[in-house]
Amino acid sequence: MTPEAGRELRTGIGYDAHRLARGIPLVLGGVFLAHDRGPEAHSDGDVLAHAIGDALLGALALGDLGSHFPDSDPRWRGASSLALLEAIADMLRERGARIVNVDATVIAEAPRIAPHVSAMREGLGRSLGIAADRVSVKATTNEQLGALGRGEGIAALATAVVEVKIR
Repeated sequence: MTPEAGRELRTGIGYDAHRLARGIPLVLGGVFLAHDRGPEAHSDGDVLAHAIGDALLGALALGDLGSHFPDSDPRWRGASSLALLEAIADMLRERGARIVNVDATVIAEAPRIAPHVSAMREGLGRSLGIAADRVSVKATTNEQLGALGRGEGIAALATAVVEVKIR
């Protein structure tokens, strides 16, 4: 994609990981997944949405998720990560930026992510104000290596491309 005259493309990278514990709901990309464990977190612990949020903030050098939605602030206790993405998308639009696309990978031994990818893409796209075909969600395992491979945690990586005005 070639940006419009007077605009440039910027990329950002995001990563998030959480320990899993019994009795906590598992939310990924705004979708509740049936699983016996979920992320220990201040918000809903949606690692997919968090990685995407960090990638978007990084594209504009706006810090990270924790600097905008600190876990020390009770307002964010149990917050929907899709609502956080909506706020981030608003921040970008206020700066004249346009989200071009996001690409993300969930790293987890279980549960299976593939059956839920379409719903995740739809919800994430809605929160970001972009079409679902501009949101890529993939999944992989850690091949039983380390804490993620033992199913003790879940992680996600994301990249984002954002078009901004040249200053």
